[in-house]
Amino acid sequence: MLALHARRSADAVAAWAAARGPGRLAVVLTGTDLYQDIMQVGPATRSLELADVLVVLQELGADAVPAAVRTKVRVIFQSCRTQPPADKGNAELRAVMVGHLRQVKSPQTLFEAARLFKHCSDIRIDHIGAALEPPLGQQALATQRDCPGYRWLGALPHDETREQIRRAHLLINASEMEGGAHVVMEAVCSGTAVLASRIPGNVGMLGADYDGYFRLGDAPDLVALLRRCREGQNAGGVSARGLLPRLLAQCSLRAPLFAPDAEREALVRLVDDLNR
Repeated sequence: MLALHARRSADAVAAWAAARGPGRLAVVLTGTDLYQDIMQVGPATRSLELADVLVVLQELGADAVPAAVRTKVRVIFQSCRTQPPADKGNAELRAVMVGHLRQVKSPQTLFEAARLFKHCSDIRIDHIGAALEPPLGQQALATQRDCPGYRWLGALPHDETREQIRRAHLLINASEMEGGAHVVMEAVCSGTAVLASRIPGNVGMLGADYDGYFRLGDAPDLVALLRRCREGQNAGGVSARGLLPRLLAQCSLRAPLFAPDAEREALVRLVDDLNR
């Protein structure tokens, strides 16, 4: 049995263990599991005890698991198809943030950043996601009204969102908590660099030495990175010594981790191990 979510699947995990006994049970841990639900004893921690294998979706996931069950952990990165990079031009720096508007995605960081560079005509941010928390939607509308460089697009179909990512110079991920953000790998596999909050879920995707992190909730820190990326651009191209090309090079080194073949092989190994 492969169970997704230690807490949400806790009843199914317990029923499987009661009926089958030990063996052949893997639980896939999400960000909510790792950084919230297993912080206290309850159904989620019981799932950790019953599982034979605990799957995390990024390299630092094991650090959040209790030491007593850490030997059960293995990393399996999710995957996405690779897309050819778009011809993006250098007349302006274009960034996109993708995620429904809710507190855990820290959209306020983006709103504040947009206000800090509101007088810059060459940095633009599109924000994709439905207002799952209506007050955040109101803040997005107010930011769009006051800041020419910020545009809230609301929810978009996946294919259109993926194209927006591919056409942007940068993806911004400002989240407070992530288990392994799919939009990060979609950017990496589309020739788009990433600016990300320095949280375990992002560092576990992009690597400890990645140069595109900003402090969680720190809009000035994010704006400083955006300005550095813009400064490396010019009318004739992007300076090879600038921050943006360095981020692109670092992302390209991570891209093989998110290849469909790599995920497929890892899942086959997992199933084979459970069947032994």
